[in-house]
Amino acid sequence: MSEPAAVRGVHPADRRLADPTPGKVREQAIAVEGLWSGYVRTEPGVASGWHHHGEHETSVYVIEGTVRIEFGPGGRDSVDAGPGDFVHIPKHLVHREVNAGPTSSQEIITRSGTGALTVNVDGPQPA
Repeated sequence: MSEPAAVRGVHPADRRLADPTPGKVREQAIAVEGLWSGYVRTEPGVASGWHHHGEHETSVYVIEGTVRIEFGPGGRDSVDAGPGDFVHIPKHLVHREVNAGPTSSQEIITRSGTGALTVNVDGPQPA
């Protein structure tokens, strides 16, 4: 039996820019097979580009600010979240995040799955 891996702490200075989508700053904290976790920031008044996360299920935990996830035909559906809220984004769901609030939004994102973490697209299918 092999020796178990050690526990590893990840401090803010250890995170690195990763997984770009226009309008969002993503910092990778943990990336191991089947799991990705990081810190995301979106400035006020900014909407990200449309994208999906391939074969990854995504969990969003809002630390600060407000986040609106737009999705569905023509982007007509949405879910709003604020500090302390969790949001689940299913794999392959085309969506974008909007920060309509007056302050930066800060989130912790965790993804479970394999393959490309983010696939940027033109937008959802029309309504």
